[in-house]
Amino acid sequence: MATYFGIVHDYEKFVKAFQTLSGLDLNYYKENQMKRRINNFMATHGYKENYTDFLKALDRDSVLYDSFFKHLTINVTQFFRDVKLWDVYREKIIPQLLAGKTSLKIWSAGCSGGQEAHTMAIIMAEYFPNVRYSILGTDIDINVLQQARSGIYEERDFASTPRPLFEKYFTPVDKKFQIKDSVRKNVSFHEQNLLTDRFDRGFDIIACRNVVIYFTDEAKDVLYQKFTDSLNTGGILFTGSTEHLFGKNHLGLKSISSFFYQKQ
Repeated sequence: MATYFGIVHDYEKFVKAFQTLSGLDLNYYKENQMKRRINNFMATHGYKENYTDFLKALDRDSVLYDSFFKHLTINVTQFFRDVKLWDVYREKIIPQLLAGKTSLKIWSAGCSGGQEAHTMAIIMAEYFPNVRYSILGTDIDINVLQQARSGIYEERDFASTPRPLFEKYFTPVDKKFQIKDSVRKNVSFHEQNLLTDRFDRGFDIIACRNVVIYFTDEAKDVLYQKFTDSLNTGGILFTGSTEHLFGKNHLGLKSISSFFYQKQ
């Protein structure tokens, strides 16, 4: 690592060196929680708290680096996660938006392997087949984006998926399951750092669920403001089931159902 100098003993120096290596600024994340995640990974792989050797290993071992990056960015999700919220999304949110328009622009922010973005596409295909729509999925981890683009998933990804939808929209492929092209055609995936990159505008729905729980309060404020700016008036921000936006009235968002916020 050309820009790495000296022995790294403390967390702050590790954060700076890792940002140089990866482009990911861990200062946006809650320090205590992130330190635990890093130290647990290091201990599991035999580095204990030796940041110097660990950084060198990350620089030379792409498999270790990819595994660590995935560990930090917490890519855990599944289709129809929190199924009752998806019922609200289908029965209330989408019809409300379609009362004033004929097409929808949707974004799954922090999309991991694409399960959430494809869940949205399945809902559109199954319940709103005549509506034009586009779905963007973005994530900072290029490895999970490869899975998202392939549309191939394992059985464990479908624990919350209604069986009829699973059977209708997925095809068995080598003991795994691939989403059908008829659903994938309206979904695209791109690499993005939510905290530093510019956002597109004009979205009717932004789903950012179970992504910000490790962010600092300051980082959350910046991110939610960026999301609000990217929504159309009347657009919806859909958050995770532990992510209430208490005290966020200054953003111009109004709660219309638990975890659904509308831009005024």
